[in-house]
This record gives sequence, C-alpha cells and structure tokens, in this order.
Amino acid sequence: MGNHAITVLPGDGVGPEVTEQAVEVLLTVADLYEHDLTIHHRLAGLAAIAGEGVAISDATLELCEQSDAILFGAIGSLPAHERQHASVKPEQALFRLRKSFQFFANLRPIRPSRSLYHASPLKPRYVEGTDLMFVRELSAGLYYGHLESIPGKPSEIRRTERGEEAVDTLLYTEQEIERVVRAAFDIAVARRGVVTSVDKANVLSSSILWRRVVERVAVDYPAVTYEHLLVDACAMYLLREPSRFDVIVTENLFGDILTDEASMLTGSIGMIPSASLGVRRTRSGTFGLYEPIHGSAPDIEGQDKANPIAAILSAALLLRHSLGLQQEALAVEAAVEEVIQDGYRTVDIKEEGTKVIGTREMGKRIAAALRRT
Repeated sequence: MGNHAITVLPGDGVGPEVTEQAVEVLLTVADLYEHDLTIHHRLAGLAAIAGEGVAISDATLELCEQSDAILFGAIGSLPAHERQHASVKPEQALFRLRKSFQFFANLRPIRPSRSLYHASPLKPRYVEGTDLMFVRELSAGLYYGHLESIPGKPSEIRRTERGEEAVDTLLYTEQEIERVVRAAFDIAVARRGVVTSVDKANVLSSSILWRRVVERVAVDYPAVTYEHLLVDACAMYLLREPSRFDVIVTENLFGDILTDEASMLTGSIGMIPSASLGVRRTRSGTFGLYEPIHGSAPDIEGQDKANPIAAILSAALLLRHSLGLQQEALAVEAAVEEVIQDGYRTVDIKEEGTKVIGTREMGKRIAAALRRT
C-alpha cells in the first residue's frame, strides 16, 4: 500500500475532458491495489489567466512542489491578433513548470497497437515491429531564446530601415546536452541497447557540440550501440523503416516536430503519452509532469470526441516513473490494449467495422478492463 499525492492541471480545451478519464483510471488503480491517492485540481493556461490573472499561480506551483507528480491536460492558445501585445500568455504555465522543477528529459513512447496498424496512414508492413522511445531535451534550445538570462533578449521581431526582421536564438550548453544524453543511454540499457542521436551537424554549431557530447558520453556505455543521424534523414526513416529505432535522443525543436510525425505510426496524436522528468527524486522514483502530446483541440471541446488514451497512458507513465508502481502501470497499458482489441474507437482512430464511442465511454471501458485485468 502506498500514500501518494498528485496535482492535476487540466488546462484548456479538451484537457479537462481527457484528464478526467485519466484520473478515474488512477482512482481505479488505487482501489484495486489498495493505494491511498490524494488528487488536487488546480488551474493552468487560459483557465488560470481568466480565473487568477496568471498562467499558473505561485500557490499552484507550491502545491505541485508538495506532490509526487503532476498530471497535465493541454494548454490553449491566444488568437494571433492578441498574442503580440499580451503580457500573459497561456504557454507560460508550461515554461514556468519546466523551469521551476528542472524538467529536462521528455519521454515519448511510440508503440503502435497491432489492432491499429490499419489506422495509420502508412501501410501495416511499415508500422509492424515499431517500438521506440523518444527522449527530447526540454529545458533549452530555440524555444528558450526569449529568456532574459540570454544577453540582448535575442528573440524578437524588430523594425529596420529595410523593413521588419525576426531573430531567434538557439543556445545549448554541454551540461544541458550531457544530462539528456545520459538519460537516453540509461533508458537504452534497459531496452534493446541502441541509441540514435539526431542533429543537424552539417549546418548548426549547436549540433556539432551535441555530437561531441554524445561521443564522449557513449564511452561510459560500452554495452550500448549508438549512431548519429541528421534530422531530415530521421524524418524519412520514421516513415520508411521505423522499426530500426530503439531510443532516439534529440534537441527540443527537432523532438517536438519528429514526435508529431511519429504519432501517425500509431494512427493518431491522441494515442501518444509523455513524461517530463527532472532532477528531483520522489520516495519511489523521479518527480515528473505527465501529459498527452496533443493540443487543446478547441474545435471539439465539449463534444465528447477527444481521445483520452494518451492521457490515460500518461497516467501509466506516472505510475511507473514517479510512484514506482510498475505492475500497476503494466495493468493500465494492458487494459488500454484490451479495449482497442475489442474494437472500440474514438473518432480519430475509427476504422470500418469498429465501434465508435466518446471520451467518457472510452475511459469507462478502460477502467472496466483494468478491473478485469
């Protein structure tokens, strides 16, 4: 029996709908395995801006600090005409969480269900055998060029006598690279022992440094085979031969783009969970933030159409990495697979002959399968 506290930040759009189902699965786990689970709900993103005036409040961050893990939904976005002059933006919630808790490694597993091979736009023969883990660097790179710690704040649109121009800054230190590369090699040791490091070393100085650090770290892992691959080649192989990959480690922007591409191997971006891990240890694992990689999808908000599977599988990652509950995590994953094999689908993964159900019904069926498991 374990006593655990989780802070839930449902966020915006379909975030509250999918996290509701993930929480129900977590409570089912707590009931079945006799764990004492305390759930706290707080605002983040557009919901927090509307209710509290900030993207995420100090009180919410303090509650996260006192918890064993964070379950996150999705962040909404401001209309384009409002963004330029907005002093508070919803994505600041995620940036502040990542900075406050030093989340630097984002894990995104890509493991298509055999029952969903035909839901992928690729032919099944290309998808078959795919089982890979992306390790995306999360705390630096191009997305962080706006930080005031970088002299000159070189991420801006500025006016010159030739017209407007824009600049962004891509900055990495060898320490930032090394810690995420080591995380990837550690994961590979427990898998098939192959790391693919993805960069653009034929163009970018940051990638040249990235490659040097990988080669230095690899010396400490003689049982792991590694390779360097340019990001454009990786994008091609993800569609042509995805089963060749075991662990892919890459920088922030590349990881963001490649994992959205790789989600199509599973049939839908609504199938991909993620775990953002940092340096803080919990009693049984690593403190982390867990979220589906899809966005807030305001076009289907409130329509009971969103796929909750990515959020539920994110809850399984939470059980595994932050609470140290491997058996429970496997049970959740098995329950998801059982429901898929039984032919139940949300609209994003529907196929001819399958039974299309809504967000809530999918969550209920997975919880019921979990009890049977």
